Amino acid sequence: MKYAPLVASILLGLLFIMTASMVLFNLAPMPELPKDTPIFHFMAAFGPTGYMKFVKVFELLGGILLLVPKTRNLGLLCLGPIILNILAFHHFVAGDGIFQPMLIGISLLALFLLWSERKAWAGLLR
Repeated sequence: MKYAPLVASILLGLLFIMTASMVLFNLAPMPELPKDTPIFHFMAAFGPTGYMKFVKVFELLGGILLLVPKTRNLGLLCLGPIILNILAFHHFVAGDGIFQPMLIGISLLALFLLWSERKAWAGLLR
């Protein structure tokens, strides 16, 4: 059980580093979005403003911070709002729900890391 938080943080960190790097460094073409859908309008509003690049920088930073055990909580602090935003996007904008395997996996890994570091987070609740 002592290696489980390390494995969880490596999995979650590498996932966010990979997805952020693909967007920031244009490693793969962006998929074509169907016209006149909520996802198209959402991306049309946020894409040209640079907001998505801003989010991807924090995803990259959070993923890197998760890989270092001493900065794991700071990485969770960076990625927490992003994970909530991903869940909200899939529920409200995409409409495909939050019970997809990848979303469940990301959420469970983040919740497990929060639980395993609960003593460090306890100071915020007092």
